Amino acid sequence: MSDTITLEQLNAEVIQAIEDKKGLDLITLNVQGRCNFADQFILATGRTDRQLKAIANATREVGHKHGLTARVDGMEALEWLVIDLGDMIVHLFLPDVRESFQLERLWSTPEDAQDVA
Repeated sequence: MSDTITLEQLNAEVIQAIEDKKGLDLITLNVQGRCNFADQFILATGRTDRQLKAIANATREVGHKHGLTARVDGMEALEWLVIDLGDMIVHLFLPDVRESFQLERLWSTPEDAQDVA
């Protein structure tokens, strides 16, 4: 995480970027202590591969603004994109892919999931 931004501030900016691109079903999961590579996941759905790409680019811009690498994986298939923002990982899905993988069920406990939309 950058020295100039907290996880909470990054969360707010990433959520805003996703909402600006009309991302759907936005959820934040606290995975701290259960995941060894991140403290927080943000999950969102896009209706089309083109929308997923736009959301990913907007999210990457937020990361770059704060000096984060913001690497994106999955741009070849454009079904499930993963953006690494250090302590935060953003997962962007097409609807059927999100339903298939059900990361919310895998990583959440009742008190963790925060439906932001």
